Amino acid sequence: MLPEIERKRPKGDRLMITSGEAQTDGAPYALQIPVMFQHCDPAGIVFYPRYFEMINAVVETFFERAVGWSFAEMHGTDRVGVPLGRIGTEFHAASRLGDVIDWTLAVRHLGGASMNVEIAATCEGEARLSAEAVLILVDLDRMRSIRWPEARRAVLETFVKETET
Repeated sequence: MLPEIERKRPKGDRLMITSGEAQTDGAPYALQIPVMFQHCDPAGIVFYPRYFEMINAVVETFFERAVGWSFAEMHGTDRVGVPLGRIGTEFHAASRLGDVIDWTLAVRHLGGASMNVEIAATCEGEARLSAEAVLILVDLDRMRSIRWPEARRAVLETFVKETET
């Protein structure tokens, strides 16, 4: 007989990636992702590479929902992308099948062609993962970094809350 495991459920009846309205003025972008079978190893915990897929989902939905620049538009129309230049990750606790992970993305610095972000994952207030990453705007045809277009930069600047040194 298997032990009874308390499951953490999303608020309401959410079965997919969910997000509220985009916030600005340095507030982090927030997104909920439920842990599904596809994310887990045979022990029922998130297999660590799947966290990086979730991080990508956070970045992709941030650009689409908060910045108004979908990856489809970036890649297909504008021929640009935002690959990772660097990522550092700390894993704090395991996430299990059925958990709902609350993700946040905070823009800490906006450079000419890059942005530094902090990404955090929690479940019911318990830290699961924290990451610091550098995203670089790249021309996909030349595979070289390019400056943020002024209109996109103006939107991104509303999310910047630089860390104090």
